[in-house]
Order: sequence, then structure tokens, then C-alpha cells
Amino acid sequence: MEFALLTKPVRYSGLLRRWQFGTFAVFVVFNVQLNLCANEPKPGQDKPNILIIYTDDQGTLDANCYGSEDLITPTIDSLAAKGVRFTQMYSPSAICSASRAGLMTGRFPVRAGVPGNVSSTKGKPGMPTSEITIAELASKAGYRTGHVGKWHLGFTPPTMPLGQGFETSLGHMGGCIDNYSHFFYWVGPNRHDMYRDGKEVFLDGQYFGDVMVEECKRQITTWKDEPFFIYWAINWPHYPLQGTDKWRKRYSNLEHPRREYAAFVSSMDERIGKVIDHLESLGLRENTMIIFQSDHGHSVEERTFFGGGNPGPYRGAKGCLFEAGIRVPSIVSWPAKIPQGEVREQMCVGCDWFPTIAEYLGLGAQPQCDGKSLCNVISSQNTESPHKSFYWHLGKGQDPQWAVRKGEWKLLGKPRDSRDPESLTEEDALFLANLATDKTEATNLATRHPEIVKQLMDLRSEYVDSLNE
Repeated sequence: MEFALLTKPVRYSGLLRRWQFGTFAVFVVFNVQLNLCANEPKPGQDKPNILIIYTDDQGTLDANCYGSEDLITPTIDSLAAKGVRFTQMYSPSAICSASRAGLMTGRFPVRAGVPGNVSSTKGKPGMPTSEITIAELASKAGYRTGHVGKWHLGFTPPTMPLGQGFETSLGHMGGCIDNYSHFFYWVGPNRHDMYRDGKEVFLDGQYFGDVMVEECKRQITTWKDEPFFIYWAINWPHYPLQGTDKWRKRYSNLEHPRREYAAFVSSMDERIGKVIDHLESLGLRENTMIIFQSDHGHSVEERTFFGGGNPGPYRGAKGCLFEAGIRVPSIVSWPAKIPQGEVREQMCVGCDWFPTIAEYLGLGAQPQCDGKSLCNVISSQNTESPHKSFYWHLGKGQDPQWAVRKGEWKLLGKPRDSRDPESLTEEDALFLANLATDKTEATNLATRHPEIVKQLMDLRSEYVDSLNE
């Protein structure tokens, strides 16, 4: 307004009055400019920095703030205290690659071309490059983009991070590594898997957790004066369970395998804290949106000693679509913008983060997404879930697992219970649960409510038909 007034034509008689006005105008403009500069945010501060911390195989209740009283997780708990914690957040899938595809694209993993895990072998493609990732979205909005940690969405140059919207990357391309040798050896032959910007690098003997911390700090420091998006896909507490000596000693009183798992969770929590402390030291924490979430439920595979995670009352684990396979810990914290110390019970899904970030960046609706923006949910606990229903599809071919949820009803097709495989019979090929009356999914209600089964089967058919469009 002041500038507009100064540019209006004003008539003065006499040289002195013209000189006085000119001097006054210059003085006012100069001072206004100084004041504006003093109040201007640093470059990029008008947009939030974004840090997604995507953990790996972390159980449904595996943080102190989620009720695991035997764990020490001050960093995760602090994020919850300074943000919004979700109690009905679902992963896009119950397996690593598919979940990551859903997060990165905001789409059903099967629609994004990743119905299950992609190969951990170099030279094997993964998620199609036609898919739009959060990194590409952020890049178009003027963000710097970095990947740290696990990828598992393709092992060819076009499908590795630099081909999918990231300008820098340090991590492993396959599903898991030994945290000291950085070798993938779950299926022979043993092979090294550590890459910086698409080129193999050797960091033998360096603890990968500390390598990731230093890389996150490097990217943050480099981009501190610009808006940045960092996807920290931390490969913990996925096997091998290699927590530090400090935490292995601290949990020595717990039973096996909980003690090994707990040590790894606290080792992870400690390292996340170091990165957040770095944001604080640079004055960036207030305007950094941190999204913390597990990719799916805990593992009960042999390589993780058949357990260790805490699913609480929920049935299943990683690899199945019962609640413990897909209901995950999830927190969002952005002190400058969103509520703090609040809990949201609405049903949400990891696919929702893409359109949520898009809305926060002022980019509007993303019609290609199956996810929905959570901005209103985050702002108010009284907002309804953006999803009237949702669909999960896990596996290739003609015999995938699937689940559809509408309201409190959930119908599973070809269900598996990786914690108790013998608990399911042929009669459970269609398994109906009401999560309001039985959150444990212990009883199959399909024969008691055939009308609900039909409704959900029809809804499932609509979803499947949409995938083929």
C-alpha cells in the first residue's frame, strides 16, 4: 500500500518542495525496504522443508508413545509430543517394495506397477518411470531432493533414485544389507550393494546407521537456505538385527528375540534424534515437516528369529493383510504449522502423504492419486476420514491376497496369517471382520453377514475394474 501511494502522481510548486518530497520519498522507500528485508524469511523458508522417515518392519505398537512399555524411544515420543500421532494409519501394502511405491506415488501399489517386492538384483527394473514420485512433485515446486537408505524400487539406472526425481542418493538398492559389510546375502551369490548417485561406493566396516545420519546431515547443511525434500528410508528394524552394543546391553534382560529387536529400535531412535538435533542447530526444525512411518508390520521371518515386534492385540504380521500387517505407527510433526501433542483416530493410508504434501505446497488436487489429502484431518480431530473405503492388493498373478475396508467392516480374500498359518482353513477364503466389535479379527463373520460380504465384494470388483482402466 505504501509503495502504491508513493507512485501516484503528486503536483508540487517550487524546486524546494520537489527536492523535499524526493528526499522524503527516497527515505521512506529505503526504510520500507529495510523493514521488509528484516522481516523476510530466509530463502525457501516460505515453504516447509520435508523429511520423510520411512522405517522398515517396525511393528504396530513399537514405540513408547504407542504403548510398548519395554522400549526406550525418546525421539519418536518427542515427535508425537510435537505433532499429530495416528492410531489408524495403514501402510499401502504389507510388503516392502509395494508399500514404498504407494508412498512415493500416492497410488495403489498394483496401479503403480508394484504389486509385490521387486528384484534385489542389479539390472532388474522396478517401478515404471512413468509414475510420478513425491521427489518429482517437490522438484517441480523448487525443492532440492535427496534419498538416503533403502530403495527397493528398481535396480536399473532409470528406476534407481536419480531416475525417479532425486538429485542425490546414498544407500542400497535391494531389500536389505548387512549394516557393516553392506552385502546382500539372503540369496546367493553374495553381492555388495551400496551406491552414491548411481555409482557403486565401498564403505566397508562403517556402520550403516551412522553413514545414513551423516548423509542426512550433509544434505540438510548443503540445502539449509533452500526448501528441501529428503526421503530417509531407514532400513531398520529390518533384519539383520544389528543394534549397537550400548542398546544390546540395555535390553539384555528381555527375552529373545524381543531384546535383539528392541536394541535395534532404540539404535534407530537414537540416530533419528541426531538428525533432528542437526535441524535444530541450523534453526530449521520449526519449518520442517517430519513424517515418520513404518512401511508395514513387523517381520516373523526366520532371519529375524521369527518375531520380536509388538503387534499388540492385532492379528498377523508383515506379508499379510490382517491388521498387524498393515496398521503402522505414524506421526507428522511441523511445529510452525500443525497441532502438537494430538492424536487422530481416523482411517488414513500411506498413499495419502503424496496429496497431503501437494496441498501443503499449494499444488492443488492430484487426480492421479488413490490417496487423499490429510490436511483437514491433521488440522482437526473432528474431521472425518477422507476415505469411505480403501483397497489393498498384495501379490502378482491370479491368486493375490486382497482386502477391502468400508467403515468398520473389512473383508479379506485369500488371507494369510504369517504368525499363525494353521489358524486359517479353506472356509476362510473370504474372511469378514468388524473392527468396531473385534479389532483382533479373531472371528470370521462371513457366514453371519452374507449381505455385507456381497456389498464388499461388489466394492472390490469396482476397485479391480478401475485398475484395469
